[in-house]
Amino acid sequence: MPERRRGAELEKALLDAAWDELTDSGYARFTVDAVVKRAGTSPSVLYRRWADRNELIRATIVHILRKYRLGVPDTGSLRGDVLTLMREINATRVQLFLVMSVQLASYYQETGINPSDLRDPLSTGRKDAVDVLFDRAVARGEIAPEHLTERIKSLPFDLLRNEFVTTFTSAPDHILEEIVDTIFLPLVR
Repeated sequence: MPERRRGAELEKALLDAAWDELTDSGYARFTVDAVVKRAGTSPSVLYRRWADRNELIRATIVHILRKYRLGVPDTGSLRGDVLTLMREINATRVQLFLVMSVQLASYYQETGINPSDLRDPLSTGRKDAVDVLFDRAVARGEIAPEHLTERIKSLPFDLLRNEFVTTFTSAPDHILEEIVDTIFLPLVR
């Protein structure tokens, strides 16, 4: 008989099962019953943590964003750091972005939540990680801090996400370089 899971271990199993169900079935066919079956537990265990499937989906997305948080590159230049981070995102995050944009379209419509609410940098630590890149670039004298609005800091990553959504696949490396070299860096220099 398998050992009974509790606490964080059980919550992780439920959230991982919910992610698998969401990526395999999409929002329209996503059910609590399917999640608890995948996790090998009961609906009452799940409902003690989340009141409904929409709360579960939100918790699942935040869990996945935290679980697969990227490291902060330190190549010695802002260009190198941003390109390294974009290449890692490009290689590992297409499925996440497609699920968040395509599979969850009905979820956003039903709940009024939007993708940026799910990518809340305070929940996932994303903002702190990206800010490190820019703080280093300012300290090295590569860029002036007055050019760094939140919109500009997120621009290369927003354009990469746009590539995912419009092509449903990873972007070729020359596109990443074009985003950084011809659009992003001229704005911060």
